[in-house]
Amino acid sequence: MPRKFVDLSIFLENDVLSDPPAFAPKIQYFTHEDSFEQIEPFFPGLKKEDLPDGEGWAAELVNLSTHNGTHLDAPYHFHSTMNKALGHQERSIAIHEVPLEWCFQPGVKLDFRHFPDGYVVTARDVEAELERIHHTLEPLEIVAVNTRAGSRYGHPDFVSAGCGMGYEATMYLLERGVRLTGTDAWSWDAPFVHTAKKYGETGDASLIWEGHKAGRDIGYCHLEKMHNLEALPPDGFYISCFPHKIRGASAGWTRAVAIFDDALMATVP
Repeated sequence: MPRKFVDLSIFLENDVLSDPPAFAPKIQYFTHEDSFEQIEPFFPGLKKEDLPDGEGWAAELVNLSTHNGTHLDAPYHFHSTMNKALGHQERSIAIHEVPLEWCFQPGVKLDFRHFPDGYVVTARDVEAELERIHHTLEPLEIVAVNTRAGSRYGHPDFVSAGCGMGYEATMYLLERGVRLTGTDAWSWDAPFVHTAKKYGETGDASLIWEGHKAGRDIGYCHLEKMHNLEALPPDGFYISCFPHKIRGASAGWTRAVAIFDDALMATVP
């Protein structure tokens, strides 16, 4: 049976605004024409013209944060401990410890593109959207949030665009067994520029990273900087998002993909 795949990941690339400038990825490209100096030390006496067509190899040198590109955040990124609300507070797991079964599950898309930039999504907003799409959450489903930020990728306002998921909205999902979520925005939370304004007005530090900090109470992961969410229906697909295995890290890069397959969906209870 044929499968349909939808790429949910952005590029890792130079000179496209996907992060604040200080955190931008840097990629140095070596082509077949300029890589001879890397090859010659392995083979003393070798001349460039000795190689087939005079060509070496292509390679890249990459300087990245684990939070560049489409990536999966581990509970360790959010706080040093997790699962306090479950009655067994414990050390937060790093990316290499994330259960693989969290990373390949049926997906659900919540469409929050109508909310203004900086809006903090509430539990009632999540409940209303689930009612609109006629979906009842099941444990381990992967919930992806489509915000306006997805349409601003690569534009100067990308980092400040889109709504964010608040503490109570995040807990609404986690209390129903969700353990992996995602967003097409730069952050799961509302953009910092908007939160900074609220903090300046109130002095309430609990507003800072409130969605992330839900991981203190129930450990979970989320994807950030997803792409193409507008191409997905509300449900009826799987999401695959296995992270790179970086020991002790707070996040890992992933090629997140939506998979449509009637045979796969038939296995869902």
